[in-house]
Amino acid sequence: MKNKDLVLKQKQEISARINAAVKSGDEAAFNTAFTEFTDLLQESVMAEAQGLIQAADNKILVGRGARALTSQESAYYEKVIGAMKSNSPQQALTLIDETLPKTVIDAIFEDVIEAHPLLGAINFQNTGILTEILVSTADGRHLATWGKLCDDIAKEVSAGTSHIDLEHNKLSAFIPICKAMLEIGPEWIDRYVRGILAEAIANGLEKAIIVGTGVSEPVGMTKDPNGVFHNVNGYPDLAPVVVTTITPATYGAIVAALSVGPNGLYRNVTELLMVVNPVDYFTKLIPAVTVRAADGTYVERFPFPTRVIQSAYVPANKAVVGIAKRYFFGLGSGKGGKIEYSDHYKFIEDDRYYITKLYGDGKPLDSTSFKVLDITNLVPVIPDVHVTNTGFDATVTNDSLNVLGLYDARLASLAIGAKTLTPAFNKSVFVYTCATTDATNTITAVAMDGEATIEILNGETPVANGAAATWEAGANTLTINVTSGTETETYTVTVTKS
Repeated sequence: MKNKDLVLKQKQEISARINAAVKSGDEAAFNTAFTEFTDLLQESVMAEAQGLIQAADNKILVGRGARALTSQESAYYEKVIGAMKSNSPQQALTLIDETLPKTVIDAIFEDVIEAHPLLGAINFQNTGILTEILVSTADGRHLATWGKLCDDIAKEVSAGTSHIDLEHNKLSAFIPICKAMLEIGPEWIDRYVRGILAEAIANGLEKAIIVGTGVSEPVGMTKDPNGVFHNVNGYPDLAPVVVTTITPATYGAIVAALSVGPNGLYRNVTELLMVVNPVDYFTKLIPAVTVRAADGTYVERFPFPTRVIQSAYVPANKAVVGIAKRYFFGLGSGKGGKIEYSDHYKFIEDDRYYITKLYGDGKPLDSTSFKVLDITNLVPVIPDVHVTNTGFDATVTNDSLNVLGLYDARLASLAIGAKTLTPAFNKSVFVYTCATTDATNTITAVAMDGEATIEILNGETPVANGAAATWEAGANTLTINVTSGTETETYTVTVTKS
């Protein structure tokens, strides 16, 4: 049996290649990486099964990683295994009317949601064999009308609804199964099938939920589901909202916009979902919302309760915010959720290829439940300075100022008589030259921090700020030390007297 750490590392490497292939649209690279993944998974399951083949007790199987099957699941897998062993697998599988059991799909969902939290945040449901569902899009207030007891009904109370056709889109997964694997039993076939489908679903759904166009795929959060549909490009993009700071005012405006439905009526918003790609999360979002707590730790603080999820499928410099449960996705086995033999793949050594199809669709329930943010120029949070007034004195300690980066030990200006410094004075440049024919010149230095101390030395001779320095013929070294709190900056001027 392979070392588990080595197997995990291989899985991570292959998963990274699968994700990269999906993002780049490289079908050949995806097929190669996915085949390697299935081979590795098959090998791992076979190795585990061989070590536990005698463990018939369900409790032992569960403790070792297998899932105890229901009677319906066991019967289904036994029929599939029997069909796969037959000399005519295509005909044998056609005779099996049962679809993949709903409980198996539920278990697959659990696996996917654990690794992909976005699917756990939205309204993601297993619809079983349903091919069309009716969802409520209403988010306003529906009022009854008062009238006399015997009056005719004045108003019908009805909720807005939307049809979602689950057969419109399908998710297909090829499952290569070696003949030897058919001998290990239904529990392990179940584990293998769930592993393959979980990987297929994870890679197939997350991208569509975020940026799907609606053309042969779900409608993404970044799209306007009420916009004009284009047969090639699908639904239009939501107009980005430019955000440069995350403050109660700027973020409150976003929440306020989400709290108004397309019908103009208000809806209660208690939490936002924010989806951002990993690079922008670490380089833009964290600096914009992270503050130092009183105990010295750093914490993320949004002006409004927000759940942040990272996804590689969010475009760079963008973030998606919205009401998570206002995105509905239904996925189920539909009429064709059976494992079928594929004519497109011939025997490859000892492997046979099978295919299963899952049907589903998803979309935002309206065009105002999600917003796309342009965070290109999002700036770091500016820390607040709180001054405690004791009644006699208001003080801010040097340590607290140092932590907050409020010390500025630079000069605001520097004058040597009426002479010109080279280069021209700049508070961020610390080395200058100056030429003079005078025997003395007045030195005037002004610090950026009005409470900073300034020390001036002509060589080793102290010179009072505002007093004159006496020059020797040739080069003289003038040193100005500026101290603000615990910070000190040193400026050096070479004064050449001719």
